[in-house]
Amino acid sequence: MKSRENLVRLKQFQVSEKRRQLMQLDMMIAEFDRMAGELDAQIVAEEKKAGITDINHFAYPTFAKAARLRRDNLKNSQADLMQQRAVAESLLGEAEAELSKAELLESRDSKNREATDTRSAMIG
Repeated sequence: MKSRENLVRLKQFQVSEKRRQLMQLDMMIAEFDRMAGELDAQIVAEEKKAGITDINHFAYPTFAKAARLRRDNLKNSQADLMQQRAVAESLLGEAEAELSKAELLESRDSKNREATDTRSAMIG
């Protein structure tokens, strides 16, 4: 019966690890979003300073072009993280289901042990 307790502990660890991974992904997504917002503000300020908002204009600020590229890369990375998050969320759901099954089995085993112990005490 000890192995069931160990199984429950293992499943609890796996669930907490999946939750931690999900939190890390959420933090990275939020950080990328914050950084992209800062770049947007810098782009707007640079365009306003230069008086040119047309990306194809020959005098469009180089800094604004570079900031746009960085922002776009961040947005692409953020989209990749969102996909990873969806997968991680699915894996967390599976791990929680496995934990629930393990807890149910352990609970059933525990009740069976108690019933056996009670019968043994009555007989003995």
